[in-house]
Amino acid sequence: MTGGEVLDIGREAVWTMILVAAPVMIVGLLVGVVIALFQALTQIQEMTLVFVPKILAIFVTLLITLPFMSQLLEAFMGRVTEMILATS
Repeated sequence: MTGGEVLDIGREAVWTMILVAAPVMIVGLLVGVVIALFQALTQIQEMTLVFVPKILAIFVTLLITLPFMSQLLEAFMGRVTEMILATS
């Protein structure tokens, strides 16, 4: 395996990681911003108010996007396996 192929695998791995993590991170960010806006508007400064809605939203997002995530990871692993078998 050449250096270029290793770099291609690394680049594809980073891109796959971003695609897998993006839905959960975006939902966590949006829920955090909405709760922070709610706290600023109502002047409720409870530190633990953010955690329960954020955990629930992330859990629901994981349930919804798990097939998408597993499909991406399976496709990536298939490509890596094909490259390993091709060089053997």
